[in-house]
Amino acid sequence: MAPAAPPLTPDFAANPYPYYASLREAGPVQFHETLLRGCYVLNRHEDMVAVLKNPHLFSSKLMAAGTTMPKELGEDALRYFLEPKSLLASEPPLHTQLRTLVSRAFTPRRVAELEPHIREISRELIEAMLAKEEFDLIADLAMPLPVIVIAEMLGVEPERRLDFKRWSDDVLLASAMQGTGKDLPRLRQSILDLHAYLESAIEQRRHTPRNDLISALVEASQSAEDGFLTPLDLMAFTRLLLIAGNETTTNLIGNGMLGLLRNPSEWERLAANPSLMPNAVEEMLRYDSPAQALIRLVTDDTEIAGHPIPRGARVLLLLGASNRDPRRFPEPDRLDVTREVQSHLSFGHGIHFCLGAPLARIEAKVVFEELFRRVRRVAFAPGQESNIPWSAAFLIRGPKSLRLTAERHQPAQAA
Repeated sequence: MAPAAPPLTPDFAANPYPYYASLREAGPVQFHETLLRGCYVLNRHEDMVAVLKNPHLFSSKLMAAGTTMPKELGEDALRYFLEPKSLLASEPPLHTQLRTLVSRAFTPRRVAELEPHIREISRELIEAMLAKEEFDLIADLAMPLPVIVIAEMLGVEPERRLDFKRWSDDVLLASAMQGTGKDLPRLRQSILDLHAYLESAIEQRRHTPRNDLISALVEASQSAEDGFLTPLDLMAFTRLLLIAGNETTTNLIGNGMLGLLRNPSEWERLAANPSLMPNAVEEMLRYDSPAQALIRLVTDDTEIAGHPIPRGARVLLLLGASNRDPRRFPEPDRLDVTREVQSHLSFGHGIHFCLGAPLARIEAKVVFEELFRRVRRVAFAPGQESNIPWSAAFLIRGPKSLRLTAERHQPAQAA
């Protein structure tokens, strides 16, 4: 008998991995009537790779935010999510055209050029954070760093960064079907405020271009034939870059620190051999993925692992389960910073592989390198370990707050 649908309780949010293990034991595919109005749930690595490599049979159109947002937000707010040219929800050839417009800004080479500036920002944030006896890793470092970086890339004024973070969080909450009841007025206002800002910024760039991503998108839309990008398309592009450019990194840093705190031997291995850091970041991504799931729509009758799947069915890919699949990763519940882990699915796979993956990787690498240079050990603040607040959105995972203390390295003694 298949396990029930994810309970979406605080206990599940704190640790979904035992549930994922029970799914794998029950079989590779289960149908849940109550989840996403009925969907097939996948939990094994090889099945998800096969699905993600076939975008024509397994369409990503359900990843468009407007498909999951509550109607109570109102038509004037929801109209911003009805754009037909969604990077997340399109397939080739449209997807290829759209991705080409922005991919140059996120190539590994371009992101590597940003590393000195990312390191400078990280150092400033870490020094201010460590000046406190007790600090919140999320509020003091993991949240502001990626927001500053993506805001600078987009051309957002420094005084609007906190607004952008709040808007980003609320849009994500609304699209994850978690914002209901008393939250709706706030979410609606955030959506309206974000798009009013974007509309104004795009219009300004039309008349006075700058050296930023918004200007680059505007220029691409003006040079394209047949009005390829509409104003709504431009706003959707910018909104996606804003959200993808900060949420993943914040959760990667938070989840990664929790993994190291709960596996102190791995902290010591990194302290003894800092060259392991790039691989450690990949293991952090596998061990506790910031993105926990993706949704696909089946376009024709097919089968997965021998199970018939009808046309029009929804398929839920549990990336967090695939990354703990013992068929692919031996001893998957153990954090191992030396593990060969390049095939994890935390950034997806195939044509929709996360555009911002190089940026998230380098931000996390820099943060942990700079922390290890300054800190001998880190510990939970009193009362924090057993009371960690987690993100309410099912598709993503990360602590909303993480109160810690740190012991800095002692300065070298003079001879």
